[in-house]
Amino acid sequence: MIKVAVITVSDSVVAGTRQDVSGPALRERAESFGWTVGVLESVPDESLLIADAVRRLADSGEVSLVLTTGGTGVASRDVTPEAMHGVIEREIPGIGELMRAEGLKFTPTAVLSRGLAGVRRRTLIVNLPGSPKGAVQSLDAIAKLVPHVLDLLEGRTGHDENQPRNDVPH
Repeated sequence: MIKVAVITVSDSVVAGTRQDVSGPALRERAESFGWTVGVLESVPDESLLIADAVRRLADSGEVSLVLTTGGTGVASRDVTPEAMHGVIEREIPGIGELMRAEGLKFTPTAVLSRGLAGVRRRTLIVNLPGSPKGAVQSLDAIAKLVPHVLDLLEGRTGHDENQPRNDVPH
């Protein structure tokens, strides 16, 4: 069972001036894959607060996947990728590259997303765009990789491609 935490990074959501739409959209999509979303929270666009929230969840042992939504663009307050540099132990550049490549099928601005992915201990951390549509499309782009990454993090490194998986999205 894949246990997920979703963190919305948004000053306006935290201030209560805008409703969080991306976090619930990600929760719904993750649950459609059969994953369990046990945490849905928001933090402002502050590097230290973003890093603290991701670190706390990754180190809790309660989730195997932390998804952030927001703060990946080029605006001055978009600092989610910078916050991750002090949290992740190993970056997985291909995940960010895949999300941007798939995003280009929907919008030319996908290349402006600076979201990255990496691991901390046995937790996969992925930064997704802040728009609900972009966040869900990015998750869709990598969903089939997530179970494999989590298997590898848990030490299940067998390469039997004929073995069926119950938690791989179709």
